[in-house]
Amino acid sequence: PPGGGGAPYSLLHLAGHGQGGYSKLRHRPGEHQRVAPATLPQRKTGLITVKARIISVEHVLGELVRNPKIKHVSPPRNILGSWLMWLECPEIAKKARPGQFVMVGCGPDCTLRRPISIHQSNSNGVALFFSVWEDGKGTQWLSRRKPGETIDTIGPLGNGFQINSKSKNLLLVAGGIGIAPLRFLAEDALSRMYLVKMLQGASGEYQSRDKPNPSQLYPKHLLPLKMDALAFRTIECSPDGKSGMVTELLTQKIEGGTETYIDWSDEIFSCGPLPMYKTMSRMPELKNKPVQVSLEVRMACGLGICYGCTVKTRSGLKQVCHDGPVFNLCDVLWDEVVC
Repeated sequence: PPGGGGAPYSLLHLAGHGQGGYSKLRHRPGEHQRVAPATLPQRKTGLITVKARIISVEHVLGELVRNPKIKHVSPPRNILGSWLMWLECPEIAKKARPGQFVMVGCGPDCTLRRPISIHQSNSNGVALFFSVWEDGKGTQWLSRRKPGETIDTIGPLGNGFQINSKSKNLLLVAGGIGIAPLRFLAEDALSRMYLVKMLQGASGEYQSRDKPNPSQLYPKHLLPLKMDALAFRTIECSPDGKSGMVTELLTQKIEGGTETYIDWSDEIFSCGPLPMYKTMSRMPELKNKPVQVSLEVRMACGLGICYGCTVKTRSGLKQVCHDGPVFNLCDVLWDEVVC
């Protein structure tokens, strides 16, 4: 429940974290839910738990106040803003890979840690980029921390993005704050001489008819230095929240060229809300294109023990925290995932 300290939480990088609540399995009549085995499954070694010292905390994006007169997928929740936090944790940074996440302790009133994508990494630590919901007890606590304080951190966790060595052109598609893990991927790919283009969509919804919200688009000055601004294209949905989706950019021609973004790319990597993924899964232009997505579901342990984040795929039941959070778009049974 909102503000509760004991409920499992979704990966906090995603725009969908507040648009439709959480994902869950839809079980057909007569179908039994999977029960966790009595013995715990074996998990990969290398798990690190540290008291990470906060290096810096920056309020990057302003608040997003929802217009109650607009029809939303779920009851509208306001966002207080988005924060960028650097943590000193070289042990985690050394092993971190794009698409992985950490479980972060969010104070004495929150029983469960919060899963947050790794946004950047260097030799000394990692950066987290997360939104704070008006009813988000854990993220509000986290956003109020000061440099020099420490927070309990476990990671890196999960399986991240995998780039095919034969690929050359990589297209990154971010929905809202879904840019969090893609920023790390972009920097890593550029350092390995891949060509990278990024598309981002963010809400341009007005608080009221005449009062706009601050831009929710990721600041260009925070992009990797090697990424040309022309390779980063953005779109904001209209004030009524109904048009201008980032998926529309996929089939548009690249400026000055004859190819669409899909045609140009060898692989596509995406992070955003579930409705965006469902739209992409229905696009005929993506039928034969390799697409990896970072999936959001509720998580409790983040370690593959509780089975609370299980989803249905074409290859069977998978745990998002352990088998993901990155999956192939065509592998997930999207009709079995509700938001």
